Parts: sequence; structure tokens; C-alpha cells
Amino acid sequence: MEIKVLHIITGLNDGGAEAVLYRLCKHDYTNDIYVISLMDEGKYGSLLNELGIDIFTLNMLSGKIKLKDLINLYKLIKKINPDVVQTWMYHADFLGGILSRLAGVRNIIWGVHNTTLEKKKSKRLTILIAKINAIISKFIPRKIIYCAEKSQEVQEKIGFDKTKGVVVRNGYNTDDFNPNKEYFEQFRKELNIKKDDFIIGHVGRYDPHKDYPNLISSLSILKKQKINFYLILVGTNLDNNNLELKSLIKENELIDCTILLGKRNDIPVIMNGFDLFVLSSSAEAFPNVLAEAMACGTPCVSTDVGDVSYIIDKTGWVVAPQNSTLLGEAIKYAYLEKSKNNKNWQDKKNMARKHIVNNFNINHMVDRYNQVWFSDK
Repeated sequence: MEIKVLHIITGLNDGGAEAVLYRLCKHDYTNDIYVISLMDEGKYGSLLNELGIDIFTLNMLSGKIKLKDLINLYKLIKKINPDVVQTWMYHADFLGGILSRLAGVRNIIWGVHNTTLEKKKSKRLTILIAKINAIISKFIPRKIIYCAEKSQEVQEKIGFDKTKGVVVRNGYNTDDFNPNKEYFEQFRKELNIKKDDFIIGHVGRYDPHKDYPNLISSLSILKKQKINFYLILVGTNLDNNNLELKSLIKENELIDCTILLGKRNDIPVIMNGFDLFVLSSSAEAFPNVLAEAMACGTPCVSTDVGDVSYIIDKTGWVVAPQNSTLLGEAIKYAYLEKSKNNKNWQDKKNMARKHIVNNFNINHMVDRYNQVWFSDK
């Protein structure tokens, strides 16, 4: 008889934890999988349905918890009767953990994919729930899976049970993300950009923790130094409807070299089209986009947040967060290395992919989740 694994997640929109859940479900060939989204199907609901996985949505409203929603969640858990409940992110850890325990489940594993919680950048309710989770972590979950060592360190400082923490780093199918010359040419042709033009790219979402002012300011410095480049931003709300972002770009005189593409589903094509991937965040846990870019052979510049230093290792450049001067200098160094020494640049590209292939394999991640679920009791 197959073992039932129930995943409970806050929502299935475009995000790092959601992407990891999808990859985990797609490559978990041994268990009978169910997914409950406290909100709607988002981006990944239909993709999970295509895998033949049962998806249940509660359509809860952000910041509003109704009694009927809790009753429906409790009934679903009882009906599925899982052997293990894996929750994802603070709200699902809280609600999914408590109601799974009330429904009689003892094998509950929390998933934490955050690092810092900052006032004005993190929602007050999220900060409150994280603090409550620290208290109930003593008796609700059997184990707590963190996607990054930095995440574990930060959560345990605010009170999460230190005896239950396990780090399981994100894994990737490097057959999906790999160097592809056709993708490179396809992307450049679409945007009418020459193959020798330097593209600085970023994939993410418009969020305070991504620190886009840092990125834009660093590139404004380079523009004043007569360095020619294109900046391509891809992701949720990174489009021409975002007036705040457009104003920031205009103020820094980057309008003529910036392209906002918004949400895209062809991320391997995008990553192959970039010369350099840049992450300017003030806070991260384990940013998937870096590994995806590197698997495509695209070198990265990033701020030193979460487990970034471990992901990039010696294949790119890591600088202090919230420092536009240092970020700009690292981007400039990458630009000069590509323009002056093609062999070194190609070595960088090969090293980036090799590092991801050797250290962040999808099958290893699936095995580690299963070990925590069933072997580490």
C-alpha cells in the first residue's frame, strides 16, 4: 500500500517555496501525494493537476481566517488520513500543523523558507505568526525542515525548537535547466538585441526584500561610467504597469536600456538569454533563481543573503547587501571579464553549471525529504 503524503501550503502562486513543492511532487515517485492550498490554485495548481495529483483549495482570503475555513481544512485532513503532513511556510505551518494534530496526525513536518523578518518589509501578521510558531514548535511538529542553514539559524534565534531542525537544500532537474544556444538566440531575436550586447538579467517578483532600489542604483553608477548594457527584469509585477518601479528606473536614467517583461513561463529560455544574473536582495533563504541561472551556465552576482555564498561558491561574485557601490563594482568586474577574456568567462559558465549539477540534484532532495518523513523518527 502506498504511503500518503499530504502537503499543506499557504498558496500556489509564483514563489520559491511553491516551486520547490512542485519539483518535489513531480519527482516523488514512491508516495501517494495530496496537496491542500489554503488560498487558490495560483500558478502551480494546474501544473500539479497535470501530474495527476489531487489538489484541494480552501480559497482563504489573505489575512482573514474564518471558522468555516478551519472546519473545511480539518475535514479534509481527516478524509485524506495521511501518514505524514508536510507544511510549507509560516501560515500553513501554523494552521496546518495545529489542525493536523487535532485530526490525529502525529507525523507532522514543518517547512520554513524564510530568513529575516523585518518591520515595514514583512507583514505584521506574518511576524506575529512566526513568533507564535516559535512557541508551539516545541510540541506541534516532529521535525522542522529548513531550506537553508541561514534560515535555521535565524528561526532558532527567535525560539524555534533547536532539537528538531533539519536542513534540506533545494534540488533541481538540470535536464530542464541547461545551456542552450538556440534559447540564447531565440531570446535575443525576440527582444531585437544583438548577440554581443551585454544583458544583465533578473527573475523575481516586486517585493521590498528584493531591494530593487539597490539594483537600479548600482546600474545607474555603471551607466555614468559609460558602460553599455541592457537590464531585463522578469517576474510578477516587474512590468510596465508597475508605476513605482518605472519611476525608479526613470529617476536613475535607465529607461532607454531597461526592458520589463513581467511574468513568463519560459524561464530556461530567459536564463540562457542573460549574460549575467543579478540578485540584489536584502533578505533571502535559498534563492532558486540563482541555481536555475547557474544550471544554464549563466554566472551570477548576488548580495550575501541566506545561503547565497554556498550556492554561488567560487563561480561568481557575492557582495554585502544594501550597498549599491559594491554591487555595481561586482557587475562591472563581470562585464570586463566577459569583454576582455572569453576563455575565463567560458570557464566561469562551465563552473557555474557543474557546481549545481554536483551539489543540488533533485533526486537527492527528494530522498532527503523522504528520510526526514519516515527514517528520522
